[in-house]
Amino acid sequence: MNVYDFDGTIFPGDCSIGFGFWCMRRHPKMYFTILPKVIRNLILRKMGKMPEYLMQRKMFGYLTLIDDFDEQIERYWDKNEKKIAPWYLAQKRSDDLIISASPDCIIGPIAKRLGVNFMATEFDREYGVFLNNMMYAKEKAKYIIDQGFPLIENFYSDSLADTPLALCAEKAHLVKDKASTVIDWPDLNKETMSKVKEKIDTGWNIHLKEEE
Repeated sequence: MNVYDFDGTIFPGDCSIGFGFWCMRRHPKMYFTILPKVIRNLILRKMGKMPEYLMQRKMFGYLTLIDDFDEQIERYWDKNEKKIAPWYLAQKRSDDLIISASPDCIIGPIAKRLGVNFMATEFDREYGVFLNNMMYAKEKAKYIIDQGFPLIENFYSDSLADTPLALCAEKAHLVKDKASTVIDWPDLNKETMSKVKEKIDTGWNIHLKEEE
């Protein structure tokens, strides 16, 4: 089994942010009801006045306001499925596992299209709350361990925050340059471990890039 992070790994950018902009373009009032709150929460997180999990829960909150979610998520992936990294499509296998901190309601449809398994952050769109811990950093490794530690041949991620899961794999790979370049996972020396801690402490690499 090969395991892949999603955002920045096999998909360039952040699909949660991209889908948010997608919905704002189709429901313009969200620019005034949601975007200011997102910016405010990012600032509070940057200042250390809001914990990561709370910022992410509030970030996902826009999903509770989309009445035509099922239609929009399929249209979003109709447009953006072509952005899946070619190197991944060339080696894709039916037993692949995508494991992502993005909401399961966004990751699920694209995983189904790709014909692979997935695990993502469980988010209740009706109440706007996490149903479990955010699938981030050590939570990914915990999930694998809870599943009986299945053999992971290769693990791919763009973030050193995923080092706990990288250590569960026979071989780990770091993805760079907007999901286009794959290199070996760096040696876990003192410098690298310092970067790992920084990535885990500061949370996601948020890419505020609109997906057309």
